[in-house]
Amino acid sequence: MLTDIEGRAAVKLARKTIESFLSEERLPEPQELDFELSTIFEEKRGVFVTLTENGLLRGCIGHPLPDSTLEDAIMDSAISAAVRDPRFPPVGEDELKDIIVEVTILTQPEKINARPEELPDRIEIGKHGLIVKQGYCQGLLLPQVAPENEMDSIEFLGHTCLKAGLSPDAWLKGAEVSCFEGQIFKEKEPRGEVIEEKF
Repeated sequence: MLTDIEGRAAVKLARKTIESFLSEERLPEPQELDFELSTIFEEKRGVFVTLTENGLLRGCIGHPLPDSTLEDAIMDSAISAAVRDPRFPPVGEDELKDIIVEVTILTQPEKINARPEELPDRIEIGKHGLIVKQGYCQGLLLPQVAPENEMDSIEFLGHTCLKAGLSPDAWLKGAEVSCFEGQIFKEKEPRGEVIEEKF
């Protein structure tokens, strides 16, 4: 788990990365950061960066698996959320004053070993995020998606299947379901105080 100070640094790193990339198409240099990155940022972690504007999603991309250091994963995810999310046009530099930056640090996903009909009982809303896989199809929803959209565990499973491009009942028909947990840090307002969000 990250401390509050580390969580603030994660969100500040994401914002600084987006600002540097949009203004000068480069990553921020270590000496430009007005905060310290502890050794936890050298550990391999999964992470997602979510951008919202006026309460609406503006971009969300990440590394589901711990395939790179937390520092690199945050910077890569931040740029991707800003300019590479295929659902949205790239964020403009002038938009940043209206955008709230959120960083979710993920635990290692673990396959839920249960019969399909038992899966809903194994999922804790507000605690678990889901990954559904079948063949080449894969979809992921972060832990905050279910409580923010008032989903129960069956709806959450269905929406994760849809995100994977599968039918909403694929989880009943042999799709592999994994869960993970996330620690969420976000700005209370654009460029404002960073808090840990708990559901």
